Amino acid sequence: QVQVVESGGGLVQLGGSLRLSCAASGNVFYIYSMGWYRQPPGKQRELVAVVTSGGSTNYSDSVKGRFTISKFNSAKTVHLQMNNLKPEDTGVYYCNVRRDPADFRYSEYDYEYWGQGTQVTVSP
Repeated sequence: QVQVVESGGGLVQLGGSLRLSCAASGNVFYIYSMGWYRQPPGKQRELVAVVTSGGSTNYSDSVKGRFTISKFNSAKTVHLQMNNLKPEDTGVYYCNVRRDPADFRYSEYDYEYWGQGTQVTVSP
């Protein structure tokens, strides 16, 4: 089992900054990627940013240049620095951890785990 805990959400004004943190614990030795997704009010969950154990990153076009996801090491902690926040960044932010589907050594383990979510609200 893997436990995923997020922290750092809150209320901020237009143009402000927030830093989200995610910590994965338990049986985490096989974790390949850690990432952030968000669910705006009334909309579906969407990718924000993801980083792999090799350091490769992928960002949503809407956050490129404003958000930065940190690398993670054996401690399996990742941060999301969010700058120049906009009202459209409002939503519940979820941390996601996954194994590598192409690595069959770990295929017996669950593919992914999610945190409980943390609210980010950006006021105009």
